[in-house]
Amino acid sequence: MAAQSSFDITSTVDLQEVDNAVNQSRKELAQRYDFKGSKASIELKAKENLIELTAEDNFKMQAVLDILTARLVRRGVPTKNMKPSEVEVIGGGLVKRTVALQQGISSDVARDITKFVKEQKMKKVQVTIQGDQLRVTSGSKDELQNAIQVLRGQDFGVELQFGNFRS
Repeated sequence: MAAQSSFDITSTVDLQEVDNAVNQSRKELAQRYDFKGSKASIELKAKENLIELTAEDNFKMQAVLDILTARLVRRGVPTKNMKPSEVEVIGGGLVKRTVALQQGISSDVARDITKFVKEQKMKKVQVTIQGDQLRVTSGSKDELQNAIQVLRGQDFGVELQFGNFRS
């Protein structure tokens, strides 16, 4: 009987890179002419996986979000894992928006991935849900490589990362 090979599918955000991107965004806000004297700010709440953005109006809020997104992309942070909330008005003529950073694969997305792999009718490829990650096993390494290729071509709403390859 052939040995089983496997790999794990995860979806994580490197909080150190997010912190670096937030710091770079703050510096850019301080230097930009259109934000001189502005009360716009970006604050990272790492324990809660949140980034809080504040600005004077919706236009500046969108500019702050664009700055943050650009810095995150440059640092290699997957922006698919960012879930921005609606803009809400707070006191003092300011608006606030929170951006949730999704760590791990939610159970709904995990079921969608499992269902998708089964629909592809790959020989002897099995997907098991293990908390906030998935393990894909098969007797054939070629089938596993095919599974990775097929999963990369599909959009599940989160950035998928493949690792922990074992044979």
